[in-house]
Amino acid sequence: MDNYTALLLTALTIGVIHTIAGPDHYLPFVALSKSRNWSMTKTINVVILSGLAHVLSSVIIGFIGIAAGIGLSKLELFEGYRGNLAAWLLFSFGVAYTAWAVFRLIRRRGHVHKNLDEKSSKKQLTVWIIFMIFLFGPCEPLIPILMYPAAEHNYGAVGLIALVFAVATIGTMLISVLILLKGFNLFRLSSLEKYHHLIAGFALMLCGAGILFLGL
Repeated sequence: MDNYTALLLTALTIGVIHTIAGPDHYLPFVALSKSRNWSMTKTINVVILSGLAHVLSSVIIGFIGIAAGIGLSKLELFEGYRGNLAAWLLFSFGVAYTAWAVFRLIRRRGHVHKNLDEKSSKKQLTVWIIFMIFLFGPCEPLIPILMYPAAEHNYGAVGLIALVFAVATIGTMLISVLILLKGFNLFRLSSLEKYHHLIAGFALMLCGAGILFLGL
């Protein structure tokens, strides 16, 4: 096995493992899909677009760093700052969503449940927020894998490694989301339906807190 084959296998393996190990890669989509009553098509599209933003932002930064001759340690430090920012954005979004859900429950207590998404602008706002969080969220494991072929000026290999990592990451995100949604659909608890937004807010908040305070 040559070095580039090993790097491709490494990119594939790390792409899958780092996604599964980070609940923030799939739980936010599950929570929002359930609470916002997204269709399966919309859920898949949001996951794919957010995943692309997540991976491509790191790929672009990696390419810029490589072209500018920036060292690996500085790139990793910058990615760490981006990761911290993304975690705070996710945590803040979770706090705001939870507070909104509590306010909504108080305001609508005793009334028939209605969909949250009465206005298309509200629907799109949530999508854009989660997209921006993933745009800022770095793929720290990707940068070191790109450095070896970049040092040899083999940019075709750099692109191929990035592609394999992207497919592994986004594919694992999508599979995880679909499996979890399928599991939740098997247990329809109507008594908890009015708390879907509150549960979603807690899930978002806990994902952000897990990154910030537990290093997930």
